[in-house]
Amino acid sequence: MRFMLLIYSSPDARQEVTREHVRLRAELAESGEWMGGDELAGDELAHVVRVRDGAAVVGAGAYRVAGDRGEHLAGYELIDCDSLERALEIAARLPQARVCGVEVRPLMHPGGLEM
Repeated sequence: MRFMLLIYSSPDARQEVTREHVRLRAELAESGEWMGGDELAGDELAHVVRVRDGAAVVGAGAYRVAGDRGEHLAGYELIDCDSLERALEIAARLPQARVCGVEVRPLMHPGGLEM
């Protein structure tokens, strides 16, 4: 089963979690569960696009998560593992889960069919 782990973080937590995250990614690559993933560029380079009354409205900056610590979507990991339980276990091992949070989302099969 394929899952996307959406990783939320805050600016002050980035350095704290990097080494641990890299070690976990290497472990998942070795087990064959890691499919890909990346850190997202800084919030100042992000844009949010909304269509209102047929016109695109572009806002500068990242889409903000409710919270007072500057939490934002900081990156993602794509994994392929045996079950939702395993995906949740992997998400709990990501150091960002201790700081802000990790959202686990199953990926739909090609053609739009639910898992």
